Amino acid sequence: MVPSRSLSCILALPALAFLSLSASALPHARVASSTATLKLAVRINSYGIKNVAAADRARIQTLQARGSSSVNATNAVTIYTADIGVGSPATYYTLLVDTGSSNTWIGANKAYQKTSTSHDTGGIFAYVLGEEYTDTVTFNSDLVIDNQSIGVATAFSYLTSGLDGPDGILGLGPVDLTQGTVSNAYEVPTVTDNLYAQRKISSEVLGVFFAPASSNDSSGELTFGGYNASKITGDVNYVPITSTSPANTYWGIDQSISYGDTVILDETAGIVDTGTTFILIASDAFDKYQSATGATLDESTELLTITSEQYDQLSSLYFTIGGVTYELTPNAQIWPRSLNSAIGGTTDSIYLVISSTGSSSGSGLDFTNGYCFLERFYSVYDTTNSRVGLATTEYTNATTN
Repeated sequence: MVPSRSLSCILALPALAFLSLSASALPHARVASSTATLKLAVRINSYGIKNVAAADRARIQTLQARGSSSVNATNAVTIYTADIGVGSPATYYTLLVDTGSSNTWIGANKAYQKTSTSHDTGGIFAYVLGEEYTDTVTFNSDLVIDNQSIGVATAFSYLTSGLDGPDGILGLGPVDLTQGTVSNAYEVPTVTDNLYAQRKISSEVLGVFFAPASSNDSSGELTFGGYNASKITGDVNYVPITSTSPANTYWGIDQSISYGDTVILDETAGIVDTGTTFILIASDAFDKYQSATGATLDESTELLTITSEQYDQLSSLYFTIGGVTYELTPNAQIWPRSLNSAIGGTTDSIYLVISSTGSSSGSGLDFTNGYCFLERFYSVYDTTNSRVGLATTEYTNATTN
């Protein structure tokens, strides 16, 4: 068993914004986990943008171009935020949790408070037009990082100006994404890198859980150094990071997708990303899905919409990853109807959460399993073994939408 420590996160819902058994890896049996958790309710916030599908698509097109230094992580409808202490004594900042980027930075809404532990490295932090410092970072009393790289925004860009709620980003992607982001370093250690290097955790593993926004138990949780076995209903099954570029730079995996008995996306590479709201698939697969469901495209939200009768006929989507199939039920394919206003939709409409990447398959990043996938499956990000794990939860087959 890997000892683990937990950090619970607010699952913030901006109203107007942004596995299967691997042939090379055996499933990791579920074990008891002694984690201290703090569950926080879903919040509906008033910041962000209305057209979430377009924002998700823009984010993914940037990731496809390998432009990690210009990824706007604020375009998700549903985001995790965590209160993180910086300095000693600590000043707390509310940071968006993003597995699609790897730098940690502050300064969007609250100024950096320097203390005796603050050290200006002299590096220019290109990600948000600022400076790099190293400082003490506090998650909780048991989880403190010394000399963590922190970007401090000193000039506004579209990244910082879009963050009307959070104070910055907690980057939880692979360390390769930090390359070229600081002027005087090839790359900088992520928070998980430093937790492991400083022996605060025994394995460089991150577990991520959140419940559907429409459930009665909506909460978010990060577990550093392992995963929370109480949140899953089966084994965690791992697959290696894909070898296909550019998905292999992120938390990239290979998967195929079927709608009912019909394959709509052959096995290809894509990513798992907490910073994306919907499930995005290549445009040719999206066209097949639209045709199979009979859905029409709603111009205001740019999401597919179906009638009640079509919903009754909706088949499951099956994601095959490393030899195991994960079922996304009809209920899991629709946006929570009680939250239609959060995406600029109408009260009585039924919107599907499958959207298009805007490019054909073969791009090297042909899908993104965003929040609407991850609210149904627990995810594990294992840097030590270069793999991603998935497991079912009590919400996998929930009918709360």
